[in-house]
Amino acid sequence: MPSSRVAAPAPPRVTARRQATRDRVLEAASEVFAERGFHGATVEEICERAGFTRGAFYSNFSSKDDLVVELSRRHSEALVDRIRHASKRAHADADELLRDVFAALADDSRSQERWLVLTTEFTLHAIRDAHARRAWAAQQRRVRDELVAVVDEAVARQGLALPMPTELFVRAAIALAQGSMTQRLIEPRAIGVGQLERTVLPILLGLGG
Repeated sequence: MPSSRVAAPAPPRVTARRQATRDRVLEAASEVFAERGFHGATVEEICERAGFTRGAFYSNFSSKDDLVVELSRRHSEALVDRIRHASKRAHADADELLRDVFAALADDSRSQERWLVLTTEFTLHAIRDAHARRAWAAQQRRVRDELVAVVDEAVARQGLALPMPTELFVRAAIALAQGSMTQRLIEPRAIGVGQLERTVLPILLGLGG
């Protein structure tokens, strides 16, 4: 008997012109957020920087929250690509693999630190706002899922067995990296770029000792 289920409509195609508008708004938002912070930035200022009207903004994004989530999507894609590329190089052992991954991330340390400031602000906002919290949690899950896939591929190539579920390892690695950057921003001379990660992550991978 044929199914009576109606297929969901395909998502609307994003035209090149619309994509260019979105890209310009996101670029402007990134600049204004860096200068004024999430709460200090206004939609009006972002529109002025991008050279668009509020109507153009709201035809592409519903709020500043949408901007941060989309910027996070793009930022995380670039981050995961760097990690994936570094992890696929030829490595003699797991220590060498970690060194390549750390080197790839250190190349973008200033950008990572600026991003941490914005996402810390947005995380505090999301804790207090249920709608923002749901959107932010969904985005964080997407990032973790991508990193879990990368880690699973890498440990399989090295013949390793993680001493914990991969998702737990990824959560710990993210918390460690964010905590390390936070400490470095507050006490720039107290800790080097990647120092905590290089010390602790091999232990989490079961390589210490």
